Amino acid sequence: MSETTKGLLAIVSATMIWGLSPMFYKQLAEVPPLEVLAHRTLWSLLFFGALMAGQGRLGELRALLSARRSAFLVGFAALMISTNWFIFILSIQIGRALEASLGYYIFPLVAVLFGALVFGERLSAARGVAIALAVAAVITLTAGLGAAPWISLVLATTFGLYGLLKKYIAAGPVASVTGEVALLAPLAAVWLWGVHTQGWTGVTGRHLAAFGTDLKLSLLLALSGLITALPLILFSRAARLLPMGTVGIMQYINPTLQFLVASLVFGEVVTRWHWVALPMIWLAVLIYSVDTLRQERMARRRSRAS
Repeated sequence: MSETTKGLLAIVSATMIWGLSPMFYKQLAEVPPLEVLAHRTLWSLLFFGALMAGQGRLGELRALLSARRSAFLVGFAALMISTNWFIFILSIQIGRALEASLGYYIFPLVAVLFGALVFGERLSAARGVAIALAVAAVITLTAGLGAAPWISLVLATTFGLYGLLKKYIAAGPVASVTGEVALLAPLAAVWLWGVHTQGWTGVTGRHLAAFGTDLKLSLLLALSGLITALPLILFSRAARLLPMGTVGIMQYINPTLQFLVASLVFGEVVTRWHWVALPMIWLAVLIYSVDTLRQERMARRRSRAS
């Protein structure tokens, strides 16, 4: 099997796990979202920590968290990804998975915009049009539905900021995510202590303390660590084996599957305003993807010429 085939299998597997994950978290709908988030954090730490220990890389993690600057960056990244995870879990529980899928469609365009604003990366005319179309789609949804699609905007923005911070963290994806969940773990442990011993409730006002009282829910909560870790490992492998343009375009499998799950499996209503805004977003994605492939081909030609 060629390296390209291995890379394609890895990215397709990663994006399919992400895209179908709403069905997994729907099984945890009765567990308050903060409780799910706390378990996701702790079980992810266990998985990633064991992986890094098996690879003899715990020293890399200590170095990452012992330096003040890198620890601050990892902490900020942890805040962004935990917010992203929480809003995603909440969106599934309150029947707004469709809006979550829109956020992951918009995210790459937000990332391009951040790149232009923060790093001064050149914004091609095609990408400018793509961003303008995405903005127009959000405005259309806001006007039509009478409220901004805040779940989409929060997911796209937090993930965009998370990606931005990753550019400043001098560590691989597994090490940096392990550092992030390690910093979040004490908060997660305190929250679960409060849930199980003090009856704490989160933003939903619900209380369950599911772990240890229900076998199915306990197993699902433990599996949330694997659901978090496995696609990231597959994605990291794909990023090493494939051109980044290909990796970026293949990521659209994720929101496409999320959209299909929300509309066909969960039965969420796709309003006429969604049918106006969605083609605008899909066109923006198409323009962005074509421009990405064009730039990738040009870069390869320049590399061969030199």
